[in-house]
Amino acid sequence: MSEWDFDLSALHGPQETTAEDRAYQGSRYSEVRDAAYANPYRAGRSGETPGPLPMFKSTIRNAWKGVFPFTGPDLLNHASARSVDSHADLRWGPDGKGFRRMLSPNGILVFGKWEITEPSEYSGFFKRGAAGLFIGRYSSDGNETMRGQRRSLSLAGKIYPTLDPGHATPLRTASFMSQEDLGGMKTDYINDAELRNAPNITAYRRGIYFLVMVRAGMVFTKLDKAPESRMLYEIAELGKPADEPTRAPWHMMLKMTPGQPRIPGDRLDFRDEIYAHLFKPGESEPTGSIEFDISVSDTARTSGIPGFRRVAVSNWKRIGRVTLTEAVASFNGDHVVQFHHPGWRDNPNDPSTAIRENERRVRK
Repeated sequence: MSEWDFDLSALHGPQETTAEDRAYQGSRYSEVRDAAYANPYRAGRSGETPGPLPMFKSTIRNAWKGVFPFTGPDLLNHASARSVDSHADLRWGPDGKGFRRMLSPNGILVFGKWEITEPSEYSGFFKRGAAGLFIGRYSSDGNETMRGQRRSLSLAGKIYPTLDPGHATPLRTASFMSQEDLGGMKTDYINDAELRNAPNITAYRRGIYFLVMVRAGMVFTKLDKAPESRMLYEIAELGKPADEPTRAPWHMMLKMTPGQPRIPGDRLDFRDEIYAHLFKPGESEPTGSIEFDISVSDTARTSGIPGFRRVAVSNWKRIGRVTLTEAVASFNGDHVVQFHHPGWRDNPNDPSTAIRENERRVRK
């Protein structure tokens, strides 16, 4: 995109679940990748050429719209329900411009491979030998993207049960969410970020934008159950025979493997930090890689109150890796590619205990 012609704060596109979402029967890795590469923000095939990147805004006004009389529809409520109910990998919308994310609006799409290399007691794509194509969105939850700012770095991911990037048959993906403390941390290097599916919460660190967290917590608690955690059963069910019991871990952490380069630079945007890991200066094709260790555990102790929660996980076991070899920051990456939020189950291994079914909450 040679010029940006969009408002950085205004919302657009359908936030609610639509017929497009309900028609989802899977996607092709190649079509999602092609969509991501269609309109990078900057020059170069991947948008790797140095220059400014857009800074979309997550606003208190948008988060609270619809709560009070005469303020319009409750868009955050619609968006949150859709993020759980819709499994769609692409949401083009009626105008082909997708939708504006209300939370975590600034990100970069990353591509690579998910693989489990060590024995484990779990099923599906947590089982040793499982390997599939991976698409992720690395983002910061809020309006802070620069090194030195208090950011909550996160990686949402979708796994395809194939290693063939040209597979012809649409496939359903398994999604997960992983993030630092939801209140933000001063993690200067992405190398040091511990991204977990059940992170700590230190809400007061957000300052006035604590109000966005409050509103999001209210909405997710009402719609689903646990606003601060995303379950892992979709990965444990991916590629699993129907008659094999699901065995999913409670906790997962992704952290960059030790020994990888650290990218210098004051006030470096995390998107440029990812580019720098993959692209040598002046080159148009990625030759580097980023590797994350996949660690899991079923042992944790949770303490605290809403808005201030600590999840002390022990007995982490490394079972595999995610290797990233491509990245692109693009309009479609921020507005069209969706990452489904797995809904809560009282028993993660039993689908009959799901809190939501058919786009409504059915259990307390």
